[in-house]
Amino acid sequence: MVMRLLEKTLAPLRRKVMLLVSRAVLTLADDETTLQTLQAKLLGDEVLSSLERFQQYGFTSVPHAGAEAVALSLGGNRSHTIIINVDDRRYRLKGLENGEVALYTDEDQSADGCRIVLRRGNRIALQARVIDIRGEERVHISGKEVEIHADERREMDVAGYGDALNYTGGTWTTDTYHDGSVFGPSTEHGIQPPEVD
Repeated sequence: MVMRLLEKTLAPLRRKVMLLVSRAVLTLADDETTLQTLQAKLLGDEVLSSLERFQQYGFTSVPHAGAEAVALSLGGNRSHTIIINVDDRRYRLKGLENGEVALYTDEDQSADGCRIVLRRGNRIALQARVIDIRGEERVHISGKEVEIHADERREMDVAGYGDALNYTGGTWTTDTYHDGSVFGPSTEHGIQPPEVD
């Protein structure tokens, strides 16, 4: 009798403790709100909407449907559930060494994927199909050695004046530009291998 009474008394508390932390599968993301909100499936077919997602300051992402998350129900109250961590095993970058850190997207599944990797040995690897670097005032690149390699084209423009080097069929051609117009015919130059130590 006493045990049944104790179980009955503790049942609501037990339920709240059981509901504190859950795994979730995301079904929808809304990134237009001041704090990103998600819809997710939790226990069984339980679907919760407008779940606030807390991300690290300075970093943000929009997960795909099917990503997995950790959901916290504050005070065991399902109507006050938040998301604190999201991962997606389908797209996770693999093969890093201990201590390495990476930023990546779902487009990183090929050899030419989109990623930034902080590698061992004080190296940073930046990789994408197209990389744009822009500075409103200035872009400064310096180093003991600076190398730039291009397989097909190198172009330079300063206030409308510039040139382009093109490599086609074993021949380099140079075009000189002024305000977008090409001056003179292309000049052919024999190809020379890059100077690499």
